[in-house]
Amino acid sequence: MLSLKLAAQIIWVPLTLIVFQNSFAQNPDLPGVTLEDFFNAAVNYSPDLRIAEENLNISSARKKAATGQLLPQINAGASLSDNRLNQLNTSQTFDGQRYYLGLTQTLFNWQQFAARKQAHLLEDQVEEEYYYQLAYLLGDVANKYFNVLQSKGALDSISSEIDALTTQVDQIQSLYDRQLAQITDLYQGQASLAQAQAEQLRLEAELALSQESLRSISGLEVGPLYQLADDVEITPLEFSQQYYVQQARENNHRILAGEYALQAAEQSISQRKGAYMPQVSLIAQRQDSDVGFDNLPINRRDNTYIGLNVQIPLYAGGANKAAVNEATSLKSISEYQLRATQLETRELVRSAYLQVLASEAQTDAARVLVESTSLSAEAMQQGFALATVTSVDVLNALRDQYQAERELQRIRYEHIKYLLLLKRETGTLAAEDMLEVGSWLGPATR
Repeated sequence: MLSLKLAAQIIWVPLTLIVFQNSFAQNPDLPGVTLEDFFNAAVNYSPDLRIAEENLNISSARKKAATGQLLPQINAGASLSDNRLNQLNTSQTFDGQRYYLGLTQTLFNWQQFAARKQAHLLEDQVEEEYYYQLAYLLGDVANKYFNVLQSKGALDSISSEIDALTTQVDQIQSLYDRQLAQITDLYQGQASLAQAQAEQLRLEAELALSQESLRSISGLEVGPLYQLADDVEITPLEFSQQYYVQQARENNHRILAGEYALQAAEQSISQRKGAYMPQVSLIAQRQDSDVGFDNLPINRRDNTYIGLNVQIPLYAGGANKAAVNEATSLKSISEYQLRATQLETRELVRSAYLQVLASEAQTDAARVLVESTSLSAEAMQQGFALATVTSVDVLNALRDQYQAERELQRIRYEHIKYLLLLKRETGTLAAEDMLEVGSWLGPATR
């Protein structure tokens, strides 16, 4: 079951991408380009995911060990001895042999029964934690990938703004040289240019940090990343907020892990209470021996024994009661942790839902703003050439135009981030979602 679920979660890339992933193994220095490149690399590179995987292996081993306690226990032994007996002034030397084969089968042991149930629940808990870590990793990779794209787009925009401001300052300088513009207009233009250049330095540092963050989570150097297409239409949300909250309550991996943890804590209480119950086991033994008590020689004797062993606990000095109290407190902690997880998840889902809805409306408004500011900047430049507007009007129009472009880029990337967050917290983030996001990206146009 585990391997099938694991395959369903991580084998989501098409065959062509699997081939491309193999090329990373042959060329570890090859930089990442597509979103899928970084997904594949991060799954293999992430220490947190490896830790979650090993925890899953540990829980599986513990489940097998707990089950093994209820299976027949078979032991065998042999003893060969060289004996010398001095008795009544006589000495006797003889070889002793003893062979033993024993079988013990638990018939009733409430502690072992509860321990087996608890081990199954703990494996389910760790399994859900693993899948949440996997979904979190893929979402984190997408966030960092889009952070790089956003920083790169903002840097390109500020570079274009600097070019436009430089051209405008040159025009003002030319007019000032001919005494057709005031010195204050020139200073205003130079100040706007210096401000844009300072912003460019900040964005360059931000881009470097974003690239390093993406590299650190995937182990890949960042190449020329695919860009988000301008004509991408993100499918709007189909259901109400309450629907997604309900989906999170039923499918969120952290909530499911918390529910399994609570059930395991309940089984822990049951296990501790089992110390008060009798234990019954079947015993079958076969022994062949020619030595008796104190290794005295006897005629070879074959002894076969089948019986029931019943142990009834009477008093353990209060240790059993203390263990039950401890398990009860641990159960209460599990309840509170589950409640905290449910509250946090509900808040994240509601917030992400509202952010997605807001982004849908903001994207349309930002597109209109970009178009209007572009037309305004163009009109201001034409008016400046005709001396109907001032240079300050042109500078402000250019500033508004490029700020609107950067704001549109930010909103589009934030829209995708919140959509992935919503899917992750509702437990519905699937391979198709990642492939769909990857399809929105394409090679950068020169």
